[in-house]
Amino acid sequence: MREINVQEITDAVAELCIQANKILPENLEKKIESCAGQEKSPVGRAVFDDLLANLQAAREENFPICQDTGMAVIFIELGQDVHLVGGTLRNAVNAGVAKGYTEGYLRCSVVGDPLERINTKNNTPAVLHLELVEGETIRITVCPKGFGSENMSQLKMMTPAASHEDIINFVVDCIAKAGSNPCPPIVVGVGIGGNFEECALLAKKALCRDANLRNPKPLYADLEQKMLEKINKLGIGPQGFGGTVTALYVNIEEGATHIAGLPIAVNVGCHVTRHAERVL
Repeated sequence: MREINVQEITDAVAELCIQANKILPENLEKKIESCAGQEKSPVGRAVFDDLLANLQAAREENFPICQDTGMAVIFIELGQDVHLVGGTLRNAVNAGVAKGYTEGYLRCSVVGDPLERINTKNNTPAVLHLELVEGETIRITVCPKGFGSENMSQLKMMTPAASHEDIINFVVDCIAKAGSNPCPPIVVGVGIGGNFEECALLAKKALCRDANLRNPKPLYADLEQKMLEKINKLGIGPQGFGGTVTALYVNIEEGATHIAGLPIAVNVGCHVTRHAERVL
């Protein structure tokens, strides 16, 4: 049994909130660079140049990549041989988000009640997803999620009679309706299976997967490619100015489901689909 004081979690979450908002994962930045070279529209290429210049400026000037520094989504894989001391996990995570957002001068965008709309002034509470795993380490992934893209996400409870083409068309239709709102070129996370809430979580997890890793199952890897091709034929282009690159990539995560169901969720990420990770 390994003992960890929750203060370590607080400190790690705070640092990851700042890091994720200022430095894009290398694999995603490289994907943006490679897709810039594939864009055929002169206006689209100029937009890509601006996006890459923004990433460079954020890194050099120590500024957030985007003014919407997002709602903090935290994934924690907690080793079952870890004994936490010094407080509760949820309180430690929220303390880390509060510290990161206030001391890092990140925009605080969370309201404590969806109808009363009073800002909590420290971007808490965070959305926390906890998974117990083997071992004596804690893996923390911080994903600040802006709502220009989050608002474009959709979920549909399909039936098992739905074809692969039906699934592809639903995902593509989501992006067509979104247009320029999610700040393309976008990242598309798709969850297939589970139930109502599980497929949405699968879609969120899909956004955090490495830009270069396709689904290990050929069936889903093929669907990812077909969805990407159809999305990029929409012509929405970088920032909605038209072009051949509307999406950078599509990631699908799948899960077991009921014999009577086929839930599909689409979680849209902007071109700065941010996340940072640390293992304690």
